[in-house]
Amino acid sequence: MDYFHEDEMKCKCGCNMDVTEELKEVIVGARHLAQTPFIINSGARCEAHNKAVGGTEGSAHTKGLAVDIKADNNLDRAIIHNALCRVGIIRFGIYKEFIHADIDSTKPTPRMWLGK
Repeated sequence: MDYFHEDEMKCKCGCNMDVTEELKEVIVGARHLAQTPFIINSGARCEAHNKAVGGTEGSAHTKGLAVDIKADNNLDRAIIHNALCRVGIIRFGIYKEFIHADIDSTKPTPRMWLGK
């Protein structure tokens, strides 16, 4: 997969759960447009791992429909957010250390929220 290691978006517990192919394609497209590295802090999460890391119940991560991309300064946040918008992502969480992006169509869209 261009720009990313094969396991980078899989659940960190080792269960091998992965994000959907659709999400991979979108994130690769955004990364290409951004022309800056995307470091994936969190991708797919099985229910047990999601609970262990304090994720919300019903999280898009547990469906393989979300990633958290490291963005710990305003310039990176702007570049990454712009690229994600350009590939059609319309659900974002903006946090101090990362941007959450998901394609979960069962959740309200468009949506942007600020996290801690």
